Amino acid sequence: MRRSMRGFTLMEVMIAVAITALMGAMVAMAFQTGFHAKEVVEGEADHYREVRVAMNRMAREIGSAFVSDRYDARRYRDQNDRPTNFVGDEDRLLFTTFAHQRMYTDAKESDQAIVEYSLQSSSERGAGNRQDLMRRENPNVEDRMDRGGTTDVLFEGVKKLEFSYWDSDRKEWVDEWDTRRVDQKSKLPTRVRITVVALDDDNKEVRYTTQTRVMLNTELPRY
Repeated sequence: MRRSMRGFTLMEVMIAVAITALMGAMVAMAFQTGFHAKEVVEGEADHYREVRVAMNRMAREIGSAFVSDRYDARRYRDQNDRPTNFVGDEDRLLFTTFAHQRMYTDAKESDQAIVEYSLQSSSERGAGNRQDLMRRENPNVEDRMDRGGTTDVLFEGVKKLEFSYWDSDRKEWVDEWDTRRVDQKSKLPTRVRITVVALDDDNKEVRYTTQTRVMLNTELPRY
């Protein structure tokens, strides 16, 4: 007896191809979604790491701030020109610190430096109205505090920078501190609160705040 031989019809082949194509599209979409989620997570992690590094560096350097009465009074006749001071308001801070790190062997530098934090408009092409957190450092504390040194971007895309200073006598936070003033000449705030407002990946404002304790909050006396 002859066996009846029967293959796939054209319709069945087309249905099988369509199902295979649909499954392939679903797998590709799942991979694409996974890669996108991975990129988003890595971008957020990088953003938070940059914020954390910037805040930690600011906290370390401000925590090592100092003022000293050990200077040549004949050279610095004006109190405002004293080589070590701590001058800060709500969005700018200029101070001398012991937190300088020498990057080169045999560099003629010590652990002292002048550091300034401020907000400036970005100089990058195409940055628009973006503001960056800038850090200026001058390892030569014999120079004038308001000039010299090198300026670098510490963190990009900052909407707002805020400093607050804890007055241990008044037991309250104040918006400014200036050791050039007679009543604040010999002391620093015991704590400094640092607040940075930046945009996340969704262009939403996020507020980051930390505090640091100023270890040497009294003037180093002249011996």
